[in-house]
Amino acid sequence: MKHQVLILGAGIVGLSTALALARRGQRVAVLAPRSPVAPVTPDLYHPRVYAISPASQRFLAELGVWGAMPQARLTPVTAMEIHGDGDGRVDLNAWQAAQPQLAWIVESGEIERVLAQAVQMFGIPWIEERCVSWRAGEVRTDADRVLQAELFVGADGAASPLREAAGLKHEATSYHDVGLVVHLDAERAHQGTALQWFRDDGVLALLPMPDTSAGAQVSMVWSMREEPARALLALSPDDQAAELARRLADATHGRLGALRVRSKLHGFPLTLERAQMVAPGIALAGDAAHRLHPLAGQGLNLGLGDVQALAEVVAKREAFREAGDIRVLRRYQRARAEPVLAMRLATDGLHRLFGARAAPLVWLRNAGMQWVDALPFVKRQLIDGASRN
Repeated sequence: MKHQVLILGAGIVGLSTALALARRGQRVAVLAPRSPVAPVTPDLYHPRVYAISPASQRFLAELGVWGAMPQARLTPVTAMEIHGDGDGRVDLNAWQAAQPQLAWIVESGEIERVLAQAVQMFGIPWIEERCVSWRAGEVRTDADRVLQAELFVGADGAASPLREAAGLKHEATSYHDVGLVVHLDAERAHQGTALQWFRDDGVLALLPMPDTSAGAQVSMVWSMREEPARALLALSPDDQAAELARRLADATHGRLGALRVRSKLHGFPLTLERAQMVAPGIALAGDAAHRLHPLAGQGLNLGLGDVQALAEVVAKREAFREAGDIRVLRRYQRARAEPVLAMRLATDGLHRLFGARAAPLVWLRNAGMQWVDALPFVKRQLIDGASRN
């Protein structure tokens, strides 16, 4: 049997692609091992969380998965507080753009759980094998099975086996930073505010999370220089917790009071990546197509934007064209070119700007933040732009 569309990858982007296409009447199957999802446990939270934009929230609602997530584990972000490395500061509030919230902080595991349930309920075939090779119109799996399809969608992550097997162009540049992620108990309530500091040693973000039995909780994402990050990861858990608490107190100036580690510290290398998004019979989406610096928290939102655009162009193609027709896939590529490039330039530009140590640039970027903070219409533009991603 030849599939119409075969989705490689069972993460958030892969499963949402399968669901979006199936809901538009396309014959879809998923090719990926099933990853076990831990049961929901009070006071225990998935280590990776995402800031879901209003546009992504609407899309997940259209797929029927947003309302199925436990509402008590979704945290609305109603304000952002951004600190420069001098006296620069920008405060953004949802009310400035007449919105109820700027974003939602959601656990990766919760989105994946509900998507997997929706895919199963929709009756989408799920082949629990891996792609090991590709040639025009077919993949071979680790079970030595050959699967054919009009279109193969690579939603299989930053190390995409499909992208590698098909020989699609891929560029990666290391930031020589490590993303450190951990959940923290906070002495003071976060009040739905996301906090961010641009510092000499990287970019620190504290994201609001649901309260636990210990009180307020935030998720830390610290894009730290490689050497100190590796040294921190090498410490014993007790020494790690003590050193993190010390560094956080210095970095945040006690903004949320004492911060204490409540989960395991994870680290992952940060890179700027882009790939050839389409080829005859192949389309890439999410991290397989592009990776950005996480300082703006827009990686998953861009990936869900890919899903929306791909599902739309495939479903609306002419009746005489197959799903993998390169003319159809180039429409997808064109639809995503501007938003992906704009976010790439913004995140990479901010990283470079705050990484420069020359005194005139230090003054300029902090003065620029003060200028932005004094102009309500500029703030509205920033909020509106982030909401559309």
